[in-house]
Amino acid sequence: MSGFWPFIRNLRGVKLSRMFTYDTVVEAVQGLKQRGYTIDFNLESDRLVCHQTPLSLGPSDFEITEVYRFEGESDPADEAAVYSIESADGRKGLLVTGFGISAEGIGEEMVEKLTYFRGPKQPK
Repeated sequence: MSGFWPFIRNLRGVKLSRMFTYDTVVEAVQGLKQRGYTIDFNLESDRLVCHQTPLSLGPSDFEITEVYRFEGESDPADEAAVYSIESADGRKGLLVTGFGISAEGIGEEMVEKLTYFRGPKQPK
């Protein structure tokens, strides 16, 4: 199965902005980068870290604005999730993970943050 609409939970009363669809992880990454999500994050323990900059975000320092899930055609190991991330001060980036966040080596608060997507950020 190829990629599909962003995985969204708990959107009661949230007005959705334009939704994007991508067929592959590469397309999702390219599309997000074209839309300004240019920082590449890595997941390290209880933080999202960018090794090209000194940026390090804890769970309360960012919001997930979109999530795209991709399932492998024949190999479950090919499953992945692409998260668009926005820091509290407006910096945008992305995180690509294997599908299904493993709690091993990751703080409980970060696991909860990455598995509970609240939907698009609403304008103030």
